[in-house]
Amino acid sequence: MNRLVNEFVKEKVASTNQKYLQNVLTQEVPERLANQLEQMNWSYLDMIHHKENQRGTFSPLGAMELAEVEANHDRFYAVGLEAIRQCKVGAILLAGGQGTRLGFDKAKGMYNVGITRELYIFEQLIANLKKVTDAAGVPVPLYIMTSDKNDADTRAFFEAHDYFGYDCDFVKFFVQEMVPAVDFEGNVLVESEDSLAMSPNGNGGWFSSLMRAGLDADLKEKGVEWLNVFAVDNVLQQIADPVFVGAVIESGRVSGSKCVQKADPHEKVGAICLEDGKPSIVEYYELTDEMAEAKNPNGSLQYGFGVILNYLFRLDKLFAISNRQMPLHIVEKKVPYLDEKGNSVKPETPNAYKFETLILDMVYLMDDCLPIEVERSKEFAPIKNATGVDSVESARALLQQNGIIL
Repeated sequence: MNRLVNEFVKEKVASTNQKYLQNVLTQEVPERLANQLEQMNWSYLDMIHHKENQRGTFSPLGAMELAEVEANHDRFYAVGLEAIRQCKVGAILLAGGQGTRLGFDKAKGMYNVGITRELYIFEQLIANLKKVTDAAGVPVPLYIMTSDKNDADTRAFFEAHDYFGYDCDFVKFFVQEMVPAVDFEGNVLVESEDSLAMSPNGNGGWFSSLMRAGLDADLKEKGVEWLNVFAVDNVLQQIADPVFVGAVIESGRVSGSKCVQKADPHEKVGAICLEDGKPSIVEYYELTDEMAEAKNPNGSLQYGFGVILNYLFRLDKLFAISNRQMPLHIVEKKVPYLDEKGNSVKPETPNAYKFETLILDMVYLMDDCLPIEVERSKEFAPIKNATGVDSVESARALLQQNGIIL
């Protein structure tokens, strides 16, 4: 089905001289393309001329270290478990990515990490969550963010495996928002006759995507007050951890972040810090050598606590900041497109900008945060590569070290 786009889109196409979209000024276009053009945020085009995100002044920030966590373990655990029993804690699984780096063309969570038996990443994460729900005697509402590419596969996978024993009434799926890619001159790229060249809006878009799916109503109906957000690629991720939840609640802060001591000063993880006096996260590539290697009087690194993408956010504060524009990270990528004559072009070098928001920026917007240290060997087994560092091999070794039979 074809139709004309609205006048707003026509004005934007004309005023920005979009060379791949001239046909929409006079012709009907496929419904899907028309919807994408009418829903896209045209202000992104203004931002490509201001690509550098202006960060503030960084300074070190410590964390609640393991000794203090252990000393208060029982109290934190009791506070957290009670909040879970009252359905005040929900979990958000960020699972929009594909297993491309693993040579696996499906949702990364569908990857089998087992050796002598099948053990899928999704399965292990659900097992981690069930340890908590079994102790609490109630399920934790679980919201799974998928992408356009893997949504149908992910839903079917969970259904085929009976949700790995989890209560399916407490599992909801939502699709990550997509944003169009533009070339270096600001022209929106077209991928096919009925679609722009779209890409996910980054892991910082999870809350806006959840609201767009209408699941904020489900959160309110269930009485959820806190959301534990975590990434799919860490198979030792401890979810709705009562100690973490209890520590953050007791601190009176509106967010928390799990951290590990960095393996070395230049490890490729974001580090907890202060930015203009507020808790924030500095990316590893933003640290100068001097900052990365700077030490405290006791010999520990000043920027020594790396984040593992396991955050706790208070829901009312998420709603409060939901109308604020998050910083946009603009990255150069190779994006296939149709040229002005409709010919398919597959570039060999980066030709376009993609726009992403990052969840680490939400920590800064929340105004305060409790960084809490966890044991690397028990909670940090990321799967980013097929072999080597942060790989299937290293994650398998850590799973076995923690008593998981593969």
